[in-house]
Amino acid sequence: MFKSTDNYIASSDLTMAVNAAIALEKPLLIKGEPGTGKTQLAEELAKFLNCKLYQWHIKSTTKAQQGLYEYDAVSRLRDSQLGDARVHDISNYIVKGKLWQAFEEEQRPILLIDEIDKADIEFPNDLLQELDKMEFHVYETQQVIKAKQRPIIIITSNNEKELPDAFLRRCFFHYIKFPTKVEMEKIIDVHHPDVKQELLKQSLEVFFDLREVNGIKKKPSTSELIDWIKLLISDDISQASLLDKNSDVIPLFGALLKNEQDVSLLEKLAFMSRRNR
Repeated sequence: MFKSTDNYIASSDLTMAVNAAIALEKPLLIKGEPGTGKTQLAEELAKFLNCKLYQWHIKSTTKAQQGLYEYDAVSRLRDSQLGDARVHDISNYIVKGKLWQAFEEEQRPILLIDEIDKADIEFPNDLLQELDKMEFHVYETQQVIKAKQRPIIIITSNNEKELPDAFLRRCFFHYIKFPTKVEMEKIIDVHHPDVKQELLKQSLEVFFDLREVNGIKKKPSTSELIDWIKLLISDDISQASLLDKNSDVIPLFGALLKNEQDVSLLEKLAFMSRRNR
């Protein structure tokens, strides 16, 4: 039964979802804000279960076929021009994808399909049969590749686009809620166990207040908070600035804000605050 580890704090809802998906032998579809630990979940689960992890990071140009295999016709043509004897065996030019590699494992592996919503809308549907039957056909060699052990499949999405209903029906779904202050304290303790409590308290107040600013385009995430606190710990001047109640400037805010619109909004709010004093 999966649970929180020394390096990863999982809520009770998340651990329940992971264990339910494993028991049902269904892919676990994880959604949530960027930086909430979706990808790290697969990494920590692999360590917890002591099994192999295959990571398939999806891009806008990724095709479902690439997860199965690719036929390298260009290399075969080049070898034929050079008179290489390898050209007589087409299997020499079959490049195994992440699904194929996971299917070959003797011990049950974990397959991470990361940020599936980046791909074309048809991408999830193109994987339905393979994920259902745990097998696929290699047309070039007339092989049928079957999974020796059904992989534990973790699929992440940042909600950039809707996924097809047929695909959703085959998954166990869980949305990772943004951590509360109490949960965030536990997460920070994992990464920065020596942080001073007063600094932690003040930085969390600033962080959560910033997330509630009306009009902010990209709310700072957990990973950005971790980076920001790391900078605060290493910079005594920043600590003093943070604890100064009369200061309108958030020290080292470049670790939290990632676009010019949000920086401009923060500067405008600071200016208005000074005028209203």
